[in-house]
Amino acid sequence: MASLYQKVVAFLLLSLLWEASWLQADDYVLDESGQLVEIPILISDELMGPTLFVGIDGENCDSYADNWCQRYGGESSCIGLPRKQCWPRWFASASGLVMTRSLPDGNTSTGPGGLSVSTRSASASWPGGLDLKLGRWFGERQEHAIELIYWGVYNIGSSAPQQTGGTSGVLSRSDTINNIEINWLYAPRTRPEFHQGNKRVNWMWLAGFRFFQLEDQLSLDVTSSTFDLETSTNNNLFGGQIGGRFDWEIAPRMRFVVLKKFLLAGNASSNRAIQNNGGTTDVRSTADVFSWLGSVDTSVAWDLTDRWSLWLGYRVVGVGNIAQADGQWPSILPAPSAASLQGITTGSESIIHGAFAGFESRY
Repeated sequence: MASLYQKVVAFLLLSLLWEASWLQADDYVLDESGQLVEIPILISDELMGPTLFVGIDGENCDSYADNWCQRYGGESSCIGLPRKQCWPRWFASASGLVMTRSLPDGNTSTGPGGLSVSTRSASASWPGGLDLKLGRWFGERQEHAIELIYWGVYNIGSSAPQQTGGTSGVLSRSDTINNIEINWLYAPRTRPEFHQGNKRVNWMWLAGFRFFQLEDQLSLDVTSSTFDLETSTNNNLFGGQIGGRFDWEIAPRMRFVVLKKFLLAGNASSNRAIQNNGGTTDVRSTADVFSWLGSVDTSVAWDLTDRWSLWLGYRVVGVGNIAQADGQWPSILPAPSAASLQGITTGSESIIHGAFAGFESRY
């Protein structure tokens, strides 16, 4: 009898110890309609092999160092007991650009020997450029991120011969665009590049600082005389911007993406005119104004894996209340005095637009 009593007591003690070695958690499974359904499960704290858990509470497991980190049923899943997201935190991308820009109406001037010069004749070309981005997600649920962006397009322009009677010359245009941004991102729902469950539409918000430079250069070289003129106009926009990104899953692992940004900026604009006509006249003028900038990127992204994506799209950037070299071009050449080259005119607009294609890596 005593032996039986001892066995019952031992069994009760072992039961209590066994119960303490199990943890209560929540799991999610797909029902027959394809929806996620939450069910209670019992999970031993001694895992003997690869096991998949979804949305489980716990703080002692580093999901980012877990080799068995996987995805399941539309939620982030890990071995162990974390509620943290298993997604890669770092992201980096590179894209090639082919862009041009709209030009103002232009000015017409009369040069040496009655040479008629139209700044409109030097058109904008479609040169290449580069777009680079680096960022990192923060927080347990990876809702917040910081990103750094640089993109630029170089040598937008062309050369056009100018001929009036026996007097000839060449007018050349060369424009440069540089853009630098640092943005804070907020993704309140999910990361769309991972295509989780039935969440086909996602929004993401951003706010940050942006620097945008448009440098516009016109030069005239009159081959039949010793006269030449170069006008370089520079716009440096800087200020805070806001924006948002819309992602729509249009096919398995494919997204339609629209990214909008708006900047209200201070603009430190300047113009430098250098005239050579037997002697050199060098005049620099500055003006500080408020300018604005709005941009829209529309693209289609193909998420090859959770770590690699390809995209192809089109970018449109509108910038207003700026100075351009056409507006600073003198009507009489050579300019009769340094005072006639002095001053800077703002208030014009330009639209920079073109295609881009590239890739993103997440790690």
